[in-house]
Amino acid sequence: MNKVILMGRLTKDPETRYTQTSNTQVTGFTLAVNRRFAKEGETKADFINIVAWSKTAEFVSKYFKKGQQVAVAGRIQTRNYEDDNGQKHYITEVIAEEVY
Repeated sequence: MNKVILMGRLTKDPETRYTQTSNTQVTGFTLAVNRRFAKEGETKADFINIVAWSKTAEFVSKYFKKGQQVAVAGRIQTRNYEDDNGQKHYITEVIAEEVY
């Protein structure tokens, strides 16, 4: 089972683009999620990249703004690519299926 539920604050306004082939809307944003266990008086956060597609992307781009606290349910997805210099890059992100 691949299910992730996160709650955190947006680090900046979501960025929207469209795919070249099907003109599908894709919106990406980063969520700062506080760690549950930290030393007293100290907060630590993880910065998680989130990607939303189609209707979910439309909703995110319309209603989400920097600093807003949101909840995301989705799945973890990994991908990799090789850049022009031949260096491999590995990316882990959450594909948003539900946003609140």
